Amino acid sequence: MWIPADTIGPRAVEMTLEEIDVVRRFVAAHPRDLEMATSAADVRRVERAGRIASLIGVEGGHQIDGRLAVLRQYKALGVGYMTLTHGKSLEWADSSTDAPRAGGLNPFGRQVVAEMNRIGMIVDVSHVADTTMRDVLAVSRAPAIASHSGARAVTDAPRNIPDDLLTAIGAKGGVVMVNFYPAFLSNAWRAWDRERTAYARSVGVAADVYGPKSPAPLVAWDAAHPQPRVGVKEVADHVEHVARVAGHDAVGLGGDYDGINGTAPQGMTGVDGYPLLFAELVRRGWSDADLAKLSGGNVLRVMEAVEAVATRSAGQPPVEATAR
Repeated sequence: MWIPADTIGPRAVEMTLEEIDVVRRFVAAHPRDLEMATSAADVRRVERAGRIASLIGVEGGHQIDGRLAVLRQYKALGVGYMTLTHGKSLEWADSSTDAPRAGGLNPFGRQVVAEMNRIGMIVDVSHVADTTMRDVLAVSRAPAIASHSGARAVTDAPRNIPDDLLTAIGAKGGVVMVNFYPAFLSNAWRAWDRERTAYARSVGVAADVYGPKSPAPLVAWDAAHPQPRVGVKEVADHVEHVARVAGHDAVGLGGDYDGINGTAPQGMTGVDGYPLLFAELVRRGWSDADLAKLSGGNVLRVMEAVEAVATRSAGQPPVEATAR
């Protein structure tokens, strides 16, 4: 459930509820193919029945409007995880792509994590600043995920995760799910995109659309400046790096196809391209067991661990706090 990071206050909650309603109605309208899932057991059961297990995540802590009561109601409606920030820092958690406001997690931010642990909602650390990520790993009693991030040692992007934090996420039982956005996969593509963005600004057009739907000046610029090739090799390089640093139990897939504006790796423009990645990893020596972990087993294990923490927390009262 994504809404713009600059949509805040009650309207952010309204938009999120509207999106949850759309998902639940969509799933209900297609019962032969889809079924809601709120636990690892649900996912396994739905998949055994030949349907697609449908889960809900909230992509940004701004969507709770600083209220833990809203967080709890999202959980009651089926939300399984929340990304603590999106592209902008909050007063209680800092983003990797904005100036800091909280110094990582402030006291309310730590209460958010504690309440997510208590109610069994997965903490997602994609988009957050390194300081925020370190604070999450220090205070959370359950494993965390990075739902769509890469390895910074491979591609130097602020949204990617440095090796020490990859190691820490793995040590805590968490999972880093590799993003397929070329800007997070390739330093060469990032350099090309910086030049493209500078040109777009110089001619007064938006730079965040790619391909034939780009503004006319960018279509011409793209023809004269072909983008560097980014394909399955670059995705596999990130997957392998996470596995090498954090372990095969700590890596998953977070394609982000709904958020990368038509810039997917060549040959992998949708999930139908996943077999190409698996074939590449097999060529690199990956076993069937490790591929099973990558394709979903690791995330299901995190879900079970988060559920177990919530079960042990059943006697604890709700945290009564707001960000202000």
